[in-house]
Amino acid sequence: MTHIVSTRRFWLASLLGLTLALGPLPARSADAPVVVFAAASLKNALDEATAAWGKETGKTAKMSYAGSNALAKQIESGAPADLFLSADLAWMDYAQKAGTIRPDTRVDLLRNAIVLIAPKDSSATLDLKPGVDLDRVLGDGRLAMGNVDAVPAGKYGKAALTALGAWDAVKDKVAQAENVRAALLLVARGEAPLGIVYASDAISDPSVKVIAAFPVDSHPPIVYPIARMKDSANEDAAGLLTWLRSPAARPFFEKQGFSVVGSEKKS
Repeated sequence: MTHIVSTRRFWLASLLGLTLALGPLPARSADAPVVVFAAASLKNALDEATAAWGKETGKTAKMSYAGSNALAKQIESGAPADLFLSADLAWMDYAQKAGTIRPDTRVDLLRNAIVLIAPKDSSATLDLKPGVDLDRVLGDGRLAMGNVDAVPAGKYGKAALTALGAWDAVKDKVAQAENVRAALLLVARGEAPLGIVYASDAISDPSVKVIAAFPVDSHPPIVYPIARMKDSANEDAAGLLTWLRSPAARPFFEKQGFSVVGSEKKS
């Protein structure tokens, strides 16, 4: 009996000492960074924007970039995120139907465009109009795009090529990437002579150039919605979302080729 009491006292003393050594556990909502899951095409703009927010507020953000499809599935599987910024409405709709976002926080934040790019030293030229012979320009090369069934940029690209009557001729030459930045990299490295990316991606990489822009009526409008996650306990997430919608964030997005939803009315 004496041995049992002594053992209990030993463990209680040990736990007390460990608690005093570690100090009180920090509250996640107060000290943890805001975890942002964002479409890969946003990397340059969002890195700069959140850095400016952090400098202004003393708060921090932790970024996770990938294809919107992958991010929405990760969130559905329980990945801890505070904010989700998708490159299209469809994957935000998916997240909303899955019950992973707070619908009352959802807003359309940005717009973008898709363009045809080539390595900077390419001599290729093309006029993106109905009947365009993209296959001729590609030759034996590949057309780099995001996955056409899941990645927003890939879906927009396929829709545009279909509208222009060029999809059937090039569909077997498409190199499908897991996200738009991976498609950009294929062209930047010269592994693909042409690629379809966002205008913001083309701006971000000086080793590629824009051959032509796709007509805006050849594909659905490119809209980036943002929302806070249903299970987010970090109150700084609300502050960051509000800041990203404010005039203070606008220059960071416009510098990278995005347009801010609603800014057209103020121009």
